[in-house]
Amino acid sequence: MTATAAPTTKAPSGARRARRRAAVVGWAFLAPLLLLNLVVVAGPSVATVYYSFTDWSGLGPASFIGLDNYVEAFGDAKVHEALLHNLIWFVLFLSVPMAMGLLGAYLLSQVKRFSMLFRALYFIPYVVASVVNAAVWKMLLSPTSGIGHLLGTDQSWLGDTRTSLYSVNFVVDWHWWGFLAVIFLSAMQGVDPSLYDAAKVDGASNWQQYRHITLPGIRPTMVFIVLMTVIWSLKAFDYIFIMTQGGPAGSSEVVSTLMYKQAFNEYEAGYAAALGLSMTLVTAVILAVYQWMRRKGWEDS
Repeated sequence: MTATAAPTTKAPSGARRARRRAAVVGWAFLAPLLLLNLVVVAGPSVATVYYSFTDWSGLGPASFIGLDNYVEAFGDAKVHEALLHNLIWFVLFLSVPMAMGLLGAYLLSQVKRFSMLFRALYFIPYVVASVVNAAVWKMLLSPTSGIGHLLGTDQSWLGDTRTSLYSVNFVVDWHWWGFLAVIFLSAMQGVDPSLYDAAKVDGASNWQQYRHITLPGIRPTMVFIVLMTVIWSLKAFDYIFIMTQGGPAGSSEVVSTLMYKQAFNEYEAGYAAALGLSMTLVTAVILAVYQWMRRKGWEDS
């Protein structure tokens, strides 16, 4: 008696055609977006890499000069000062809004009535366009018509080399911290309530609950916000350019505003491209470290 092989099941040809048709339709819908990314993102990115190795004014032909732009940037005192300002900006932009966001989220979590109203009030500065915020605060910080004038002082917060960078950073912190408060509040609401009940039974204070339950519970959100803060600190531009344009005397200059001036004021677009690509590589390294730490389970440790 011979054993018969079990019949193999194959998908009907009609089902295969339906899957292929669905795939073609899906790619057809994606094609415009892919083309847009190719033209708007990939094209300029490749051009930036090329022009970073050239001496180019932004108009006309470009002369290939190899790594000269990068060597110049490495020894440029203006770049060093701008990087220092980026570092100061990062420290302030990370610490102040994070602390205020965590405090605001905790206070909001204790509010039982009108909580949505307070969330909206916290969120309004983030919704308003940065150009509008910067213009309003530039008037408020004016020594002739702003807050200082009303208080009887002629302090020029944006015109003083000692305070210009910190004044702009204060405005950005004001713009940013309410958004963080709402984000952290959403993360806090996802923490298991039974953990707080158990902690109360054990006699834990509010601070102990916040430290040992709330903060570990929202750690993934905090790690992601830190990553975004690092990236946004490296590309800080709009508020600084609108309020001080990097001045006075370069006291609020960061790499992005320096790049702009090199490209459009000094007509050294090749050098500006080298600066931009260098900052892109720094961002890529930060993202790579973040992904490596995620794989190691740092967020949940």
